[in-house]
Amino acid sequence: MKNEEIQLASRPEGLPDEHTFRFVSTEMPAPKENEILVKSLYLSVDPYMRGRMREGKSYAAPYSIDQVITGGVVGEVVESKSSNFQKGDIVTGMLNWARYQTVQEGIVQKVNPSLAPISTNLGVLGMPGATAYFGLMDIGQPKEGETVVVSGAAGAVGMLVGQIAKIQGARVVGIAGSQEKIDYLVNELNFDVAINYKDADFKSKLADACSNGVDVYFENVGGEISDEVFKHLNTHARIPVCGAISSYNNKELDLGPRVQTILIKNRALMKGFLVSDYANRFPEGIKQLAAWIMAGKLKYEETIIDGFENTPEAFLGLFKGTNLGKLLVKVADPSQSS
Repeated sequence: MKNEEIQLASRPEGLPDEHTFRFVSTEMPAPKENEILVKSLYLSVDPYMRGRMREGKSYAAPYSIDQVITGGVVGEVVESKSSNFQKGDIVTGMLNWARYQTVQEGIVQKVNPSLAPISTNLGVLGMPGATAYFGLMDIGQPKEGETVVVSGAAGAVGMLVGQIAKIQGARVVGIAGSQEKIDYLVNELNFDVAINYKDADFKSKLADACSNGVDVYFENVGGEISDEVFKHLNTHARIPVCGAISSYNNKELDLGPRVQTILIKNRALMKGFLVSDYANRFPEGIKQLAAWIMAGKLKYEETIIDGFENTPEAFLGLFKGTNLGKLLVKVADPSQSS
C-alpha cells in the first residue's frame, strides 16, 4: 500500500501557485517502539504557513525545499507501539501533510471526540481559539461599553474575537470582504456593525461606526484597512497584532503611514504576539472557550474542503477570502466511531 505526502517544490514569489507544491508517493511507514501510525483525518491550512515558505529568519523555521510541509493535523491511530495510545484513538498535533505518518508518542495529544466535533481541535478549540482568547483578553483587555474593531472578522480568529468581546460587554465592529460575511457577522454573531472593506464608501462607513473612537483594534490584516482604523484610535487604545495577511504575498516591502505619532498622541499600546507565548495557559483558554460554546454564547464556523488532493487549492483560498471561519481539508473519515 502506497502513502502520499505534499512537499514544498519551490519558494513562491507573490501568491503561491501549482508550482509551489508537489505530491509525492512514499512507502507506507511502520511504527517503531514508542511510536504510533496516524491516519490524517483533517489538515489545517493557516496564513502563517505562507511565511514559512520564505527563506530567512522568522518566528518559525522556514520549510525546506523538497521536504514535506507540516501543520496542524487531527488524525486517527491505526497502529500503536506505544503504551499511551491504542488503535482508534483520535489525536492532534503539528504533523506532516501526509495521508499516513509515524510519530513519537510525545508529539501528539489525545482528543476526546465526545466533547465536540474532532475538527474543532484545529479551530475554536485549537490554535485559532487560543489566539483569539489570549490576544483579546490579555492584550486587548476589552471593557464594557468600549468599541472593539476586528479586521478579518469572518475568519477563524476574527469571528471568535468579536464574540468574546461581546461577551465582555463591548460594542463590536467587524471588517470583512463580502456581503455574505457582513450579513453573517451581524445576523448570526450579533456584531453591532459589520463593514465590507471593498465598498467604495468604506472609509465613511468606518468613521460612522467608530464615531466614539476605537478602544481595541484586533489586527489581522494590516495594509490600508488598518491605516484607516488607526485614524480613529482613542486615548489608551490597545492593538493586539495577530496577523497582516494583506502583505504576506507582497514581493516588495510593505510601506504605509508611520504609526509612531498616532501611538504617542493616543498613548496607545500596539503589541505583536504569537499564540505559543501562551502555551502554558492553553488549558485555561480552551476550557473557557468550551464553556462558552456549551452555554450557547460562542458560535463557530468551518469551511471544509474535501480531499487530500485539494489541499493546495484550499491553502490558496486563504488569500482569496473564500472561507467563512476555520478553513480545513478533510482527508478521511475515522475508521471506527469512538
